[in-house]
Amino acid sequence: MANKKEYKKSEPEKSETTENEEAKAAAQDNNQEKAESLEKEAKEYYDRLLRVSAEFENYKKRNEREVSEFRKYANESLLKALLPAVDNLERAIASGLEKEKENTGMIAGLNLTLAEILKVFERFGVFPIDAMGESFDPNFHQAVMQEETDDHPANTVINELQKGYKYHDRLLRPSMAVVSKEKADADKEKEDTSQQDA
Repeated sequence: MANKKEYKKSEPEKSETTENEEAKAAAQDNNQEKAESLEKEAKEYYDRLLRVSAEFENYKKRNEREVSEFRKYANESLLKALLPAVDNLERAIASGLEKEKENTGMIAGLNLTLAEILKVFERFGVFPIDAMGESFDPNFHQAVMQEETDDHPANTVINELQKGYKYHDRLLRPSMAVVSKEKADADKEKEDTSQQDA
């Protein structure tokens, strides 16, 4: 009977053991599912972190470019406002040269003033546009008139009424220019007039 009792005792112990093992297995499965979901969630957060980091780096670079661009062109309105003063100095010098004997000292003073202003312009990245004799470029020249001529090819700047200026790589003011065009043949004009009379 002692054996029977032992056997009876071991039987509930076995069922308790299997229940414990099943509970442990269920807990392990549950823990594994939780671990997988946590791992998946961690990957999602890591991806988000990478995206946000990349977006922030792009923002910093874009902001640095904008600040650099702002600094580069910060004086544009001031320099543009000074251009008429430079034009007036150039006109005064040209006018004084006509009466050179009377105004020698004044012309020298105006030339020095103009030279100083142009040095300041150069220091800040403002340069005149060379237009005379160049092919007409609407990006840098503003055609005010066209003049028929045989001396220059068509669409060539033959006279500059007002200088144009560039500020670094931007156009500050276009050159106001007279542009050449081919002369109309006298024969074509006669032909046109005879056809109109008929």
